[in-house]
Amino acid sequence: MSTFKAPKGTYDLIPPVSATFLAVREAIAAPLKNSGYGYIETPGFENVELFARGVGESTDIVTKEMYTLTTKGGDQLALRPEGTASVLRAALEANLHKAGNLPVKLWYSGSYYRYERPQKGRYRHFSQVGAEAIGTEDPALDAELIILADQAYRSLGLSQFRILLNSLGDKECRPVYRAALQDFLGGLDLDEDTRRRSEINPLRVLDDKRPEVQKQLVGAPMLRDYLCDACKTYHEQVRELLNAAGVSYEDDEKLVRGLDYYTRTTFEFVHDGLGSQSAVGGGGRYDGLSEMIGGPSLPSVGWALGVDRTVLALEAEGIELELPATTSVFAVPLGEEARRLLFGTVTELRKSGVAADFAYGGKGVKAAMKAANRSGARFTIVAGERDLAEGVVQLKDMESGEQEAVALDKVTDEIRRRLG
Repeated sequence: MSTFKAPKGTYDLIPPVSATFLAVREAIAAPLKNSGYGYIETPGFENVELFARGVGESTDIVTKEMYTLTTKGGDQLALRPEGTASVLRAALEANLHKAGNLPVKLWYSGSYYRYERPQKGRYRHFSQVGAEAIGTEDPALDAELIILADQAYRSLGLSQFRILLNSLGDKECRPVYRAALQDFLGGLDLDEDTRRRSEINPLRVLDDKRPEVQKQLVGAPMLRDYLCDACKTYHEQVRELLNAAGVSYEDDEKLVRGLDYYTRTTFEFVHDGLGSQSAVGGGGRYDGLSEMIGGPSLPSVGWALGVDRTVLALEAEGIELELPATTSVFAVPLGEEARRLLFGTVTELRKSGVAADFAYGGKGVKAAMKAANRSGARFTIVAGERDLAEGVVQLKDMESGEQEAVALDKVTDEIRRRLG
């Protein structure tokens, strides 16, 4: 019999590993929930045009990596390759920016899809937690988001990551730099693809990882030499706020990030324990994106952190998260009457907030105790006919091995007391 397998470049998240992924998602979301960010969920697919306009025609994401489909009605859709364009589209559609309270602060969590060559840390389906602050131009917002991501990583116990920081200028100074860079690139020996990229968005060429391209880029004009005074001042304020918060970062003038919509502040979180796929997350300011997708001027800033990459970073640092046991109490009934009564006890325990499970399938005592052991439960309740005749159950502490009889009607209270 042939069995189906997950598509190439994807993975299934299954217990017990999935518990770590959930804990990572929660750790990243916690500082956001604490800072005025509300949860948003958008569809897994959008109009192709949203990403072509928003993410940028020249990006690898749009030219090579998007999963596109044509519906029966002839609509061109794409599985979302990133979160920002969708979140901004949803905020505009719901007129959140008109509710009078800017910035609109949103956070999200979900799966994203890119057709890439699969390798460790890079999949065709991946999970991210992201945050966007929409509608306000303020260096304190840029700093806030970087600080919250730093806080999330540190709460997980990570320490060997670095924050790279740069400014990409704005619509005043970037075109001047762009022209100078295009002039420089025009004199190089570049392949057809790279030359085309340099015509659409020359900054992307700086991001080219190939050694033969990097070698030719020595002496390329630097963006920092072209920043206007307003952008310089803005960037300096972001840096001062990070310094004051004790968040360390490195200035990286080659950092451009892979999306066309970024302006001014850009940043990346990298972990040196991950080999070539070292970026665990990143983001920046995207003041022109709203207009690109047909909205009003809404200067905004945001980031997305990779959940899978963060889990790899934890592995690289040898960090095992302390996860609560999925089961605290396991019930083992011996006989029909015990089944009925203990199932009631398990239901009662669950209602009172205690994680409880049950030996299903009428297992013998040996198999049932093995199941109790595997569940990781701290306590096991065992009851047979003689126990029930006396109105008690046997409560066994799985850590110490000690066992004692407890009155059936008092067992829930006794377990709650012992679990504290």
